[in-house]
Parts: sequence; structure tokens; C-alpha cells
Amino acid sequence: MKNKGCLIGGVILLLLAGIVFWGIGVSNTIKTTDQGVQKQWSNVENTYQKRSDLVPNLVNTVKGAANMEKETLTAVIDARAKATSNQIKIDDPSQLTDANIAKFQQAQDQLGSTLSRLLVSVEKYPDIKFNQNFTSLQAELSSIEQEVLFERKKYNDAAEKFNNMIVTFPNSLIAGFTGATKKGYFKAAAGSENAPKVEF
Repeated sequence: MKNKGCLIGGVILLLLAGIVFWGIGVSNTIKTTDQGVQKQWSNVENTYQKRSDLVPNLVNTVKGAANMEKETLTAVIDARAKATSNQIKIDDPSQLTDANIAKFQQAQDQLGSTLSRLLVSVEKYPDIKFNQNFTSLQAELSSIEQEVLFERKKYNDAAEKFNNMIVTFPNSLIAGFTGATKKGYFKAAAGSENAPKVEF
């Protein structure tokens, strides 16, 4: 009888130890995956920063044109200031929410839009359009825009992996206990679901 009680107590102790070790393992995996999301967010910010760092060079190259529209240049400078001031604090993982990412994305999209207007307005000025420095900066900007898309996709993939991990049972129990919250995603720009109309 005494052996049976010890056996049951040992089995219960073993089960409890297994549950504790499982919980620690899940908690560590959540933390590691969260670090991956934060690293990828840093990659997104770094790529946007590269684009932002090009703006002064583009503006200075274009500024040389006597008749260049000053309001376009001012809009680019203002959009850059707004985009660089709108950052998400990565040291607080709960800041990567849909709302904060949408606000960040809106500022970045505004900068992208003003840069596009600048490039379109340059078409009127052949001396700038064929300037080797401008051509080089334009090619670099195009390359960075592709890098931005790539890094945003990688961030969304990392966020999806993290979110799936913390919402599935039984991991959701540990996630709730540790305070892990879902990460936000980058969304497609408004109107991007409609194909542009082409007329000949």
C-alpha cells in the first residue's frame, strides 16, 4: 500500500515536472520568436532609413534647376521629416500593433508619394534627368524600394509565425501568462486591389 502511494506521488511529481519544463520550453520559444520579429522590424526600419538618407542628395541634385517647383521640393523635405520622426519603439514589443504599423506605413507612403511626384516633375528638366548623379540616385532609390517590399514581407512572415504560435492551444496559455501579444502586419496600400486602367 505504501509503495502504491509512493508510485502515485512519483507519477504526479513527474507529470508536474513535465508540465513545468514544457511551459518553460514554450515560453523560451515565444521569446526567441519575438526576438526574430524585432530583428525583422529593425531590418524594415533600416531599409526605410536608407531611403530617407537618399532624400537630401536627391533634393540637392534637383535644387540646381532654376525653375524646379519649390513646393515639390518642400513637400519631399516635409514628408521625410515626418517619416523619420514616426518610429515605433522596438524595446517595447507591444508597440508592434496594427494601428502603430499603419501610422508608420502612412508616413512612409507619404514620403514615397512625394518622391514619385519629384521624379515625375524632373521629367520636365532634361538637364536634371540626364545628370549622372541624379540617374545614379534614381537607380539606388528604385533598388531600395524593392528592398523595402522584401523586408516588409519578411516582417509579415515573422509576425505571422509569432502570432500563430501564441494563439494556438496550448501555447496560448503560456502566451497569456507571459503577456505576449499579437504583432501587427503591413497592409497593402488603399486602392491597390484595383488594377490601373490602361487606355491606348
